[in-house]
Amino acid sequence: MDANVSFDPREDAYSKPLDQIDVSVPELYQNDVYQPYFERLRREDPVHYTADSHFGPYWSVTRYKDIMSVAINNQVFSSRWDLGGVRLEDQVQGYERPSFIQMDEPDHGERRKAVSPVVAPGNLARMEGLVRERTITVLDNLPRNETFDWVKDVSVELTSRMLATLFDWPIEDRHRLMFWSDVTVCHVDTPDAPVHSEAERYTELQKMATAMKALWDERAASNSPRYDLISMMAHADATRNMDFRELLANCSLLIVGGNDTTRNSMSGGVWGFSKYPEAYRKLRENPELVPSAISEIIRWHTPVLHLRRTALQDFELGGKTIRKGDKVAMWFVSGNRDEDAIRDPHELIVDRPRAREHISFGFGVHRCVGNRLAELQLRILWEEILKRDFEIEVMDKPKYLRSNIIHGIRELPVQIH
Repeated sequence: MDANVSFDPREDAYSKPLDQIDVSVPELYQNDVYQPYFERLRREDPVHYTADSHFGPYWSVTRYKDIMSVAINNQVFSSRWDLGGVRLEDQVQGYERPSFIQMDEPDHGERRKAVSPVVAPGNLARMEGLVRERTITVLDNLPRNETFDWVKDVSVELTSRMLATLFDWPIEDRHRLMFWSDVTVCHVDTPDAPVHSEAERYTELQKMATAMKALWDERAASNSPRYDLISMMAHADATRNMDFRELLANCSLLIVGGNDTTRNSMSGGVWGFSKYPEAYRKLRENPELVPSAISEIIRWHTPVLHLRRTALQDFELGGKTIRKGDKVAMWFVSGNRDEDAIRDPHELIVDRPRAREHISFGFGVHRCVGNRLAELQLRILWEEILKRDFEIEVMDKPKYLRSNIIHGIRELPVQIH
């Protein structure tokens, strides 16, 4: 695909037989050419079966309303790790990671409840001053009138500091957390992936879990639990007796959850405003629109491309019969661009009515537990950018992650004028 400079994704999407469309191919997202394929599927085959892919046969659910139907029907569509979990890419036997996102009720809810206090309104209010202080420091130290990488110098810097806070992890060692996040989500067959086999991935995550277990043991012994994720899990009834493998799974989940949505939306917003300068002009003139603009950025970019479910029984959806045991992918990146659900879905509209009704955070019992924290960090970032009246010029297109699960921006060269 990337070798052929004359490749036309729209022509390809509409010329090939429907049954040959496979939206699980990671290069579609790396090369930013996925939209025409989803556009055709939404119009012609919104519940689409791919019989042959690198990840095996699977169903693609591409319309907003159908994705909602799957997301809320957890009695039929399971997240369980032993059935395959939440990625089209099956977990390799012997290296399974049973995190709470890969559980059904009641196990999922009990474990989720253990960590949810970290993003309760009171704790978010306590963190707001720290988030703003760090954001001010990062923005004030950016170069002017010279090119730098927004991803590295802003998005990674801010989210790595927040991750360290959430885990009460040494701030000077925060980039290890980002490395483990990349290890967790990468496709191991990617040439420049941080690991190149499931065994390597598991070895690195064991190192992470060993470090977390040392903090766990220390905090479990304390009679006054702190407001960090490790302390909360160590003291909650549902999680205090987790074995090492589940500790590994939940810590890697929380690292990714605390990093990828926010980090990639921070970069996606800058790219979005460069494509829709009138939207940025309106935001600069009306800074009270920041909360709405944040939700719109998260919808427009959609940092998690898909999550997978496994059918526990036969089920009719969109005129198709999904069979028991089938893989089902909810393509949030398609649902958030569904013309039947969202007016002008490809545009970034900072004053969009009901902007929070996107599905970037999922829906139902598995809705992202940290969504309010992500919104807080993004809100403060854009409030501080507007205070400085930054004119951010994007110097080249983003470089994207080779992934069909994380809509990751790896590089975004910019100048501030």
